[in-house]
Amino acid sequence: MRERSEINKDLELCDQEILKLLKKRFGYVEELTENIKAFDLPVLQPEQDKVGFKKLVSAIGDNPYGEELQSVFQQIEMAGKRVKSRNLFDFNIALIGFMGAGKSTVSRYLKHKLAMDEVDVDSVIVKDQNMPIKDIFAQFGEEYFRDCESKAIIKLQSLRQTIISCGGGAVVREENVANLKKTSCIVLLTASPETVLERVKGSDERPILNGNMNVAFIKELMEKRAELYRKAADVMIETDHKSVEQICEELLKALIRLER
Repeated sequence: MRERSEINKDLELCDQEILKLLKKRFGYVEELTENIKAFDLPVLQPEQDKVGFKKLVSAIGDNPYGEELQSVFQQIEMAGKRVKSRNLFDFNIALIGFMGAGKSTVSRYLKHKLAMDEVDVDSVIVKDQNMPIKDIFAQFGEEYFRDCESKAIIKLQSLRQTIISCGGGAVVREENVANLKKTSCIVLLTASPETVLERVKGSDERPILNGNMNVAFIKELMEKRAELYRKAADVMIETDHKSVEQICEELLKALIRLER
């Protein structure tokens, strides 16, 4: 049996070799990102990701450390995604749009694919006030809620590499747009009134629509906010009849072009 000091020395050597390879790997990720930007290549490659994972599992095989090895490589993959997103954007992505436009769905997908942080402004308000949005509206009214929303947006200014999903009425106040633009590019997600109704009709968490869950009311409210949305947006993406993958790919390409 070998001496403990000898084993520890070999472990240190292994760590140094792993570190060298990780530095090299992240360098390749950065090179790939530059390739994507230079040649307008797809940013998201979900099928390629699946193929890569299958190859990894096959390479690990029937190893006694199989579970641990998969866990390590998952962490490496997440770190690689963070390197990728940091090289693609040096700003937050703030999602705006009418309720039901797909902000939460897009935010969750981008979080997974780019290993960015994610925050929902409404969720921040719920946590700060310790009550659901509908109860805030019922007890204190919309103006009080808008004050909470403005305070939450200011609080989020310290964040970086974050996807910020904003409530449908966040653009009503110019100060919110100005504060978001300090650290974020603002992406407007749009959807038709019919699509919005289909997406939100089963929810009772939309206080403004309670008692008005119909296309005519949604269309009227959307038209009132349309100019505010367009004025605030750096990028606008239509979401009707598109998969979340298609929406996110289009969104990321638009942000990359914005940076040029």
